Amino acid sequence: MGLALLLLGCGKMGGAMARGWLASGAVDRVLVVDPHQPTDPALAGDARLSWVPDVAGLGDLGGLDAIVLAVKPQMMDGALAALAPKIAGAPLILSIAAGKTIAYFEKHLGAALPIVRSMPNLPAAIGRGVTVCVATDKVSATQRALATQLLTACGAVEWVTEEKQIDAVTALSGGGPAYVFALIEAMTEAGIAVGLPADVAGRLARVTIAGAGELVHQSDLPAATLRENVCSPGGTTIEAIKVLMGPDGWQPIVTRAIAAATRRAGELGA
Repeated sequence: MGLALLLLGCGKMGGAMARGWLASGAVDRVLVVDPHQPTDPALAGDARLSWVPDVAGLGDLGGLDAIVLAVKPQMMDGALAALAPKIAGAPLILSIAAGKTIAYFEKHLGAALPIVRSMPNLPAAIGRGVTVCVATDKVSATQRALATQLLTACGAVEWVTEEKQIDAVTALSGGGPAYVFALIEAMTEAGIAVGLPADVAGRLARVTIAGAGELVHQSDLPAATLRENVCSPGGTTIEAIKVLMGPDGWQPIVTRAIAAATRRAGELGA
């Protein structure tokens, strides 16, 4: 028998998950709550998916395997206030909402429920992200496996043992795509500075980063080994690497950047 799921919020991330669930064939029923009715043919055309515009329109929630919370953080208070009285049994509560702690969900839904807090990043919206999770002690091994299964629709899944580690996750993988975009900007400007047309420099930077990312994704080699393989003694690349890996290069800058983002994540979650 397949899974029965409630998805609260069907934007980019929620929609990506729903498409993955339905495509997997492991789901019998997905009930979507979102102000806007899904128009994606992969969702709207699937008889296993039903939709209501708000929590007030929900009927009996018995028999659910999981409730996935994917609404915007600023809308969460109202959504949970309406949802809490309707929850039946002890379905897995899986949140992908940024900045909302386990204590927050326990306050609004009750501490007896099994809760998993997760932090996806932007590429999860196209199924190529990474989501990091932490669970309460109420989450069984079966429910933990279920959370992994549900989030795999968005890419890779990792688990941490302490919720405070989510601050570091937010800084590293959560913000990581923005750092890569900033690198593309910097490479583009550097290409223009050495004489390339702006459009050519931009395309070269984008495709180079995308290709390098796919290469490291497919390879079993450490990133350091891949870097060394590109550098020939006395060649051009190693001259750039000497600058980038020097005392004023990337490592101290990236370390400071990740530390600053980790601090800020802690402040926002306090």
